[in-house]
Amino acid sequence: MNPCLPQKTNIVIRSVQYRDLEAISKLCAEASVAQEYSCSIDELARQLEKVRTWYRPLKFLSVFPNPFRYEFCAYVAEQERQIVGMIQVAPFNRTRSTWRVERVLVDPTAQTPGSDSATGDIGSQLLRHCFETILDASTWLLEVNIHHKSALALYRQNGFQPLAQLTYWEIAPEFLEKLTQHEPDLPNLLSVSNSEAQLLYQLDTVSMPPLLRQVFDRQIHDFKASIVTSFFTRVKQWFSHTDSVAGYVFEPQRKAAIGYFHVRICRDGKQPNIAQLTVHPAYTWLYPELFSQMARITQNYPSNSLQIASSDYQPEREEFLEQLGAERIEHTILMSRSVWHKLREAKPMSLEGLQLADVLQSLKPSRQPVPSRIEWLKSLSKKIPASAKPDLAQSVSTPNCSLSDDAGPSSELPDTQQNGHQY
Repeated sequence: MNPCLPQKTNIVIRSVQYRDLEAISKLCAEASVAQEYSCSIDELARQLEKVRTWYRPLKFLSVFPNPFRYEFCAYVAEQERQIVGMIQVAPFNRTRSTWRVERVLVDPTAQTPGSDSATGDIGSQLLRHCFETILDASTWLLEVNIHHKSALALYRQNGFQPLAQLTYWEIAPEFLEKLTQHEPDLPNLLSVSNSEAQLLYQLDTVSMPPLLRQVFDRQIHDFKASIVTSFFTRVKQWFSHTDSVAGYVFEPQRKAAIGYFHVRICRDGKQPNIAQLTVHPAYTWLYPELFSQMARITQNYPSNSLQIASSDYQPEREEFLEQLGAERIEHTILMSRSVWHKLREAKPMSLEGLQLADVLQSLKPSRQPVPSRIEWLKSLSKKIPASAKPDLAQSVSTPNCSLSDDAGPSSELPDTQQNGHQY
């Protein structure tokens, strides 16, 4: 059981405001110099530039439900009017039962009384503030680079356990050019719409281990897009200069989807293209075909690399990427934290403090039990004087003799039985 954190009186955790963006940018610069969060820190820097421009509209959209409500959901730790930490979170699924910790940044020069590590103490307070504030979350999810020992220690200290290992690959433009020379054999390649949500949900369910399936907690409506969501997505793509292309492979005999891909393409070529790929475990031969299809799609845009992730439970994908000549750019660990830790922290008490009598109170009988014959004989022997005990033993040895004068049926027996004669 994790020990309770000491109370800190000089650190205030609150929602992010516009005046905090400059301080968050400095934390990003310090993390970049320390070579931590290599890929995510660049993404955060680009996101901060957009938040500065669209802060007021995003603040307005965060009031009511919409696709941009949690576009930049962040909290900051303030100490003596100085920003010493920041955490960014976002819902992972449509029901918001699983939330994702995007990143945690802490100023290493911050001083906290009574603590040896400022990073661990402020980071723990930021995490626990989210655990206590966002009540809808039953499970928390995050990714951390395997080389960031301090971040791994922080998350393990706060109840996160490893689920899987993820490797991010980057395919150079010259290798994509080679893939385009192969004609993909995909006769049942179809476009994605809301009517295929059931098929995509089944494919997503069968392609991952049961533990990850339970943590992700995706439902059918997670693979659907409403009219409002589609409109906001189009607006976001227009401002970010990106396009999205998605498709799936249908197996007519099994009437199931056996492969799915989604490519986010940068129209101006300033950012790498990002692909998501899901393949049925029984149809791993689809990897070369689907990669060739995605490479052909990217050829219609400026030449750029393609980034994709693979997990340790998909060895066929990693073997294909190694043969292709792709480069590993980051290796992360996927970790999760269940609501069980949340319940333990809500009541910081040890098992030693529980009284066994209080715990077993419900197991006590509600009325006196009916005594057995042995207990009745014991209680009767205690009432009889010591001088009468030999007679009691003799009467017990005789089957038809009465035990005492109080036994009513003995007075009604025939004289022959009362005298001890059988005939």
